[in-house]
Amino acid sequence: MTIHIESLTFDVIIGLLDFERDRQQRVIVDLETSYEYSDTDFVNYADIVTHIQSELKEKKYTLLEEALLGLKNRLHTNYPQLKRLQIKISKPDIVDSCSVALSNRWEF
Repeated sequence: MTIHIESLTFDVIIGLLDFERDRQQRVIVDLETSYEYSDTDFVNYADIVTHIQSELKEKKYTLLEEALLGLKNRLHTNYPQLKRLQIKISKPDIVDSCSVALSNRWEF
């Protein structure tokens, strides 16, 4: 099975610049993950959303790279049955003329 979480949008403290540390900014998280489904082994996608939001809000990362690794570690720890994980974090409001993002993909 593959879970897709698309355009999860919320405000967090994330970034290096002074104004990014002082006030929240909007981020958009896209995630895709695969696992072997069985009647007794399934992944609750609503819980994954909660983990994503909690991780980013609690840790207040300075770098998107650190945020991606933090999300990967938290999700893989809580869901060891994940076989593949891809996460993209976008900051749509940091540059006037575009949205910037960082992503990575892991195989377990």
